[in-house]
Amino acid sequence: MPELLPSTQRTLLARVARAQRDGRVPSLVAGVVRDGGLAWHTGRGALPGDAAPDDVQYRIGSITKTVCAITVLRLRDEGRLDLDDRLDEHLPGTPLGDRTLGQLLAHLAGAGAESPGLWWERTPGGSLEQLKLSDDDRVLPAGRRFHYSNLGFGLLGELVARARGRDWTEVARREVLLPLGMTRTSPRPQAPAAEGHAVHPWAELTLPEPEHDAGVMAPAGQLWCTARDLARLGAFLLGDTGGVLSPATVEEMTLPAGIDSTSPIWAGYGLGVQVHRVDGATLVGHGGSMPGFLAGLWVDREEGTGALAMGNTTAGMDSGLGAGLLADLRAAEPRIVDAWAPEPSPVDPSLLGPWFWGPSPYVLRAVAGGMLHLGGLGRPGRSSRFRPGPDGAWIGLDGYFAGETLRIGDDHLWLATFVLTRTPYDPAAPVPGGVDGAGWRPELRPSGAPESDTESRQSRTTH
Repeated sequence: MPELLPSTQRTLLARVARAQRDGRVPSLVAGVVRDGGLAWHTGRGALPGDAAPDDVQYRIGSITKTVCAITVLRLRDEGRLDLDDRLDEHLPGTPLGDRTLGQLLAHLAGAGAESPGLWWERTPGGSLEQLKLSDDDRVLPAGRRFHYSNLGFGLLGELVARARGRDWTEVARREVLLPLGMTRTSPRPQAPAAEGHAVHPWAELTLPEPEHDAGVMAPAGQLWCTARDLARLGAFLLGDTGGVLSPATVEEMTLPAGIDSTSPIWAGYGLGVQVHRVDGATLVGHGGSMPGFLAGLWVDREEGTGALAMGNTTAGMDSGLGAGLLADLRAAEPRIVDAWAPEPSPVDPSLLGPWFWGPSPYVLRAVAGGMLHLGGLGRPGRSSRFRPGPDGAWIGLDGYFAGETLRIGDDHLWLATFVLTRTPYDPAAPVPGGVDGAGWRPELRPSGAPESDTESRQSRTTH
């Protein structure tokens, strides 16, 4: 792949060097992803022996949740489960059995943040039965609000393990890691690997942190990974799925749940991935922390780039390092997009152009990839892309009308329950509630004045 410009490399190195020094990180490895792989990387601090920075394992903590989500979605795509299924349909006997799999994946199930018992991140784990879950692990009603839950992903991993008949870490290795070429990713450290440390808050001293097998909680934060392997996971999130999931399912993972993504500043969670809006860019990925380690992987799907950082410290490393590297890369070497080329219209071009939602002007356009786009014309409005659906219908892909059905007639559009017409409230179209027969007028009708027969007529209701 083409190398980054020397000036870009220096800018990135300067940012990483400052993050390692200012954060007092014993060792830090960082890199950027472009063109399907690790395009640049560096290591700072005390790396083990003479190991190459891109081949040193660090514990990646909650980035493991992204791998867990992939294993769940593979079962969904095989038809083995549905995200609306209750947990107890696949993993009976827990106090969270009435919560759905989709809610667990998006941290909307109201499950406790941590598993019961001793601090799971610092003590060896056991089986689901040994957790001794109770009603205390239901801390919020389902679907009411986002509440990050490590416990929820432990349960999802156990569901996968029982569906596949083998330990979750083995499922992840066979179905995700090896197919993606992530051969240096493992549930326990494999040399060369960094040792986890805590750094004293007031002195320049370090303390080794323990390492262990988290047992049933492994899907929430167990994996160790190298920069080169983490870059491959970044390429996966950018669309190079290696057949592990379909691109459409990866796109589904990145859609945030429970927030309005049209807001200029927001942060949310999709299905096993965090979604942040930073300085006008939407970043998808995950942060990770375990005692002795911090990590982050973020991709900009619009730019086709990603950034990663891993350090062996419990606290202090700049959590915005990945976003900063992506901003540096975007400024220094912005993506050169593919050239536009004409392609056939997915519908008769005469159906495209202005339509009116009541008095509000909209425009229906054909966009690349055989899709349609409906959005406000000259003023803000609800906006969505549509993909082809059954029987000539179109299905909303994103925005306000995600999942809704659009049907196109000669003189009107049916969109959910709404009718859009070629002119504002076209009297010849089946507008629900009818159209005043006197038409548009330059004055208001006096309050209480009777309607004419034509004004009170009802609309047609056929599609």
